[in-house]
Amino acid sequence: MYYNERIVYIRESLNLTQKQVAEHLGIKQQQYARYEKGINEIPVHHLKNLCMYLGVSSDYILDIPKGLKYPNR
Repeated sequence: MYYNERIVYIRESLNLTQKQVAEHLGIKQQQYARYEKGINEIPVHHLKNLCMYLGVSSDYILDIPKGLKYPNR
């Protein structure tokens, strides 16, 4: 599942409209719809805000597998 399909799934699971999510992000519904359709990539600052609003991690939205290691510095 691509991230745009995942954000649609999460939004619909929470019974939210595109307009409600767009208003939270401070953008127009049409712009948010373009993210969900995969026409435009969602900017990182919107992704972070979206994760907080929907209550999910960016790893979940981006389908990043669990257990990845962080570099040691």
